[in-house]
Amino acid sequence: MKVLIVGGGFGGLRLARKLNGRAGMEVTLLDRFNYHQFQPLFYQVATAGLDASSISFPLRKAFHKSKNIHIRLGELLQVVPAENKVTTTNGEITYDILVLAMGAGTNFFGNEKLAANAFPMKSTGEALQLRNHLIQNFENASVTTDESVRQSLLTVVVVGGGPTGVEVSGAIADMRSYVLPKDYPELDFRLMKIYLLEGSPRTLASMSEKSSEQSRRYLERLGVEVMTGTVVKDYDGQTVTLANGNTIASRTVIWSAGIRGNIPPGFSPEMITRGNRLITDRHNLVKGTENIYAIGDIDYMETPLYTHEHPQVAQVAIQQADTLAENLLRIESNSSIRLEFEYYDKGSMATVGRNLAVVDVPKPKLHFGGFVAWLVWMSLHLMLILGVKNRFFVFINWVYNYFTRDQSLRLIIRAPQKS
Repeated sequence: MKVLIVGGGFGGLRLARKLNGRAGMEVTLLDRFNYHQFQPLFYQVATAGLDASSISFPLRKAFHKSKNIHIRLGELLQVVPAENKVTTTNGEITYDILVLAMGAGTNFFGNEKLAANAFPMKSTGEALQLRNHLIQNFENASVTTDESVRQSLLTVVVVGGGPTGVEVSGAIADMRSYVLPKDYPELDFRLMKIYLLEGSPRTLASMSEKSSEQSRRYLERLGVEVMTGTVVKDYDGQTVTLANGNTIASRTVIWSAGIRGNIPPGFSPEMITRGNRLITDRHNLVKGTENIYAIGDIDYMETPLYTHEHPQVAQVAIQQADTLAENLLRIESNSSIRLEFEYYDKGSMATVGRNLAVVDVPKPKLHFGGFVAWLVWMSLHLMLILGVKNRFFVFINWVYNYFTRDQSLRLIIRAPQKS
């Protein structure tokens, strides 16, 4: 059975590892990057807390001893279901089974000015680009003589009050308090403003009300101005325009307000639903197809416990990969019995800053925050990072940062311009 997996994220990589070494399975893993990216820690790369290499793991290294997994670097351009093939930037690949695990990208809701001027964080490259921009703004603020320009350079607007928005806001607030005054003694960082804008009535809307209230209280303690019920209408690179007509002068807008599934051309509109997600059955089989599956953020599945859609989190992708791997092995062995997927929610969490985090556990129903939640958050993320070396370096960085309140990676790294 020739299985083509597109996407080396949590779901795609998990599926490939489950099929590794299985007799009768020839697996090709296609990704536009040659490494797995640990998305939950992008914000720490963007705020100079971690090196990008510490949260990235080479895909080929994960399969050094494998005889049936093949890694291919390239971008998927189109799916041709009628011919059981896909076209990529490096030619065509045929398949018996196609699994789409391409995740989701940033959703700017069709606003081209926002897309051109705001900073997303959906890849390691985008996180590094944001880090460069933030540090360059501080450099520019230290030399400008225009007070209004300096204020806009020192104002950061984060759009979206989900886990990413909350975490990056808290990290920047920590930098403002403990790191930046040492780097730039000529600047008065009491003037630096950090706004977190959220369209719904509360932050961390997908978590419990206790977590929402606690996260907001933590953010405000750190000096972040949290504005719920606030919708961003436009941004031109210098001025944020809100739906109520108010404006905020800022040279940095970090966009974490929405995601959109990365669906390639080749699927009819009736296969696609809101959020640009592919409609699948309980086996992750895409509607109207016989051998194309979708897992993770790109998948829309209704089950008895989740009658609309599953949350777009790593655990859903990992659990779907486990179920699909078992079903593919059953197909290969000519078994007619298939497992139906149902998501088991192990809980959710978010960190706000040093010693500040919130955790929700569904069964038994528990909520806790503060230092204990922060330790749980750190421990879980450390275990999920691929590679012993990566875990070691992340742990050392966290310990160093905890005791020194300093990040050592405030570097502006760009390719030199060709003359």
